Amino acid sequence: MKRCQPPAIDIDDQPGHNIRRLHQISVGIFLRELGELELTPVQYAALQTVANHPGIDQRTLARTIALDASTTGGVVDRMESRGWLERRTSPEDRRSRQLVLTDAGNALLAEAVPAMLQVQEHILAPLSERQRGEFMKLLRLLVDTNNAHSRAPSEAMK
Repeated sequence: MKRCQPPAIDIDDQPGHNIRRLHQISVGIFLRELGELELTPVQYAALQTVANHPGIDQRTLARTIALDASTTGGVVDRMESRGWLERRTSPEDRRSRQLVLTDAGNALLAEAVPAMLQVQEHILAPLSERQRGEFMKLLRLLVDTNNAHSRAPSEAMK
């Protein structure tokens, strides 16, 4: 019986592998720079989105930052228990909960933003300004075009 040999493929030439590695690197840099704040990248995205859209409901938050509803629920629970945001009953729909940042959440975000911007700068540091623009353009094209294939597609707020 003849044994089938799989093809030799260099994983370093695979976009998925490199995207996963860049994600690991990005999270590592984020946690190094913002670790003392005990804030994760997902929590930052949620806080910034709530700050940008005060009163956003949890379901819309989940769709906006591309998380499934149960994960978003856990993220919101943890941030609420830390005093960073609160859920308020919507005046239009008593079943709906609106999310708003607390004073502590606003202070945390104000402290986190400069460090987060430094993280982005550090990630892109090996690229020239022109390359950064092209990289971000191509990255957005890949994300936007493949969004429907995500387990939790983003529905960016307009």
